[in-house]
Formats: sequence, C-alpha cells, structure tokens
Amino acid sequence: MYTLYGDLGSGAFSAEAALAEAGAPYAFELVSLEKNEQKQPAFLAINPSGKMPALRLAEGEIVTESAAILLTIADHFPQARLLPPLGSPARAKAYRWLAFMAGEVYPIVEIVDYPERFAPPGCDVEGVRRIARDRIRERLLIVERMMAGETFLAGGFSILDIYAAMFSRWSLEPDWKEAHLPRLMALARSVSRRPAIGAVWKRHFQRK
Repeated sequence: MYTLYGDLGSGAFSAEAALAEAGAPYAFELVSLEKNEQKQPAFLAINPSGKMPALRLAEGEIVTESAAILLTIADHFPQARLLPPLGSPARAKAYRWLAFMAGEVYPIVEIVDYPERFAPPGCDVEGVRRIARDRIRERLLIVERMMAGETFLAGGFSILDIYAAMFSRWSLEPDWKEAHLPRLMALARSVSRRPAIGAVWKRHFQRK
C-alpha cells in the first residue's frame, strides 16, 4: 500500500493521478493547506520542508518533490508505461519538459498564491503577483508552442501529460488560457477523461 499526503487541488493531484493510472493500491491522507497542517509537527515528521505532496512507498521510504514522485511511480509500475521506452528520444524529451515545468513553472505558482512571502513589508504585493502570473504565461506559452501537431507531450501518454494538465488548472484566468493555450487545454481535457484518472480529476478540480 502506498500513502499519498496532500490536499485536494494541490500538487498532490499529479501523484494521485499517476497512482490511479498505474493501478497502484494507495491511501490518500488529507493535509489541509487552509488549516496550515503542512506546517504542523505530524507532517513535518514526514517532510521537514513542510511542502506537499509526499508519498510513502510500500517499502516505507518517503519520497517528496512532485516530479520525483512521478518518476518513482513510473519506475515502480513499468507495465503502466507512464514514460516512453528507456533510452529513447521520447524519454529524453519527457525528462526535459518534466524538469522544465518543475523548475520554471512550479516555483512561480507559489509566488502567485502567496506573494506576501516574497515581498518585504510595504511592498506592492499585487504587483508581485502580476509579475509572477506574467512569468507563468511566458513559460506555458513555451510548452504550448512545443506541442504543435502533437496530442501528447512525449509522443504517447505519460506522466508528463498529467503534470502539464495540473498546471493548466492553476494561476491564470480561464479565458486567457482558452485563448492562448488551446493545445494545453485540450491535453488537460484528454487527461481528465482517462478512465483511471477521471474520478481523481473530479475530486481535485471539480469540487462544489
């Protein structure tokens, strides 16, 4: 049994979607961001950085960092084919864009959500948020252009598509995304309709 720690609508979506797609036995342990539970001793004992998601493997080892969790799930369930074949150009492409989104998009999402953490007292917090949103737009437009003529980001469906679909839910205005990221939004709809992922998508992103 795998145990995933996270909140709904958070980065835990990508890990849960990958577990579901792989057919892995897992439990989801809710850690409420609204209640700041990720900073409480119980969760800090799991991940001292106080960030989610975190995944406890069947062997008991803890894995953190969403990209690392996705790669670990792909390694543990090779039959699910969550990555292109080892050593292939498509595999290298998957690594490249997974690293790009983990390094160039994900950290900026935190600035959009919590700009006060990155601004000194008296600073224009909303100005910081606007700059961060513009940065995410630039980065996702790069992904959008790279997808030209492609259904999936690395040839066939992979954890990379789950990751990209998650970023399509955050930070930016829906109208802007539909107008400027049509390929990425179409990819997100495709991911949301996968039989194994559909229920996970609804729990995270279609709550009432």
